[in-house]
Amino acid sequence: MPHLVLTHFLRRGLGALLTPALVLLVAGLLLAATEARAQGAASAPAAPAPAAAAKPAASPTAAAPPAATAPASGPAAGASPTTPATDSAEGVAGGEGAADTRGLDQDVQGLKKDVVDLNRELFVLEEELLFPANTQVAVFLSMDVGDFFALDSVTLKIDQKEVIHYLYTPREVEALLKGGVHRLYLGNLKVGKHELVAFFGGKGPNDRDYKRGATLKFEKGIGAKYLELKINDRQRRQQPEFEIKDWE
Repeated sequence: MPHLVLTHFLRRGLGALLTPALVLLVAGLLLAATEARAQGAASAPAAPAPAAAAKPAASPTAAAPPAATAPASGPAAGASPTTPATDSAEGVAGGEGAADTRGLDQDVQGLKKDVVDLNRELFVLEEELLFPANTQVAVFLSMDVGDFFALDSVTLKIDQKEVIHYLYTPREVEALLKGGVHRLYLGNLKVGKHELVAFFGGKGPNDRDYKRGATLKFEKGIGAKYLELKINDRQRRQQPEFEIKDWE
């Protein structure tokens, strides 16, 4: 367009009247105007960019659905009133767990009792197998009063063969003084005549070491044989007395 204007001026004969400087000035203005228009034309396509930016502006409307979810948080906030139901459910579950634990404890106690009973039955069966009634001999020990003798140990011999040496604890001696009976020995003997010798050790009168013995000859028949070692106080002599009793 500037070139057309300049050509127009030249065609009209005005070019001869213009000085070279004025021509240059006019040409510069025309070029500046041309460049300004060119820049405006270049910037014109950028105008749709705001329109594109307008689309993000629409994002608030797109974000509106999340905003709509805000009421959904209401039930979360309102969930607190339902916590008692949750607590009650947990309480029920805890009660059921405690009941299960008690039931399990009862089962364990029942099993323990069954094991004890079974052990007792096995022990009796073992004795019957190891010590049949036809050959069985049992020796028991008992005490009466115990003012003149404090039992410490007992050694037992049958047919000159030591079969047991037993040391008593204070608790066992106390139980004997209260009327308890201790099975000292259980074994087997053939049918026929035998000799039993018992040696008692402990503290006698005046807290002196005391050792005495007792002897019994007996005959073993068919069936079990039971013998008892008895420790009594002899008041007249203030001495302990030891005897062996045969339970016929």
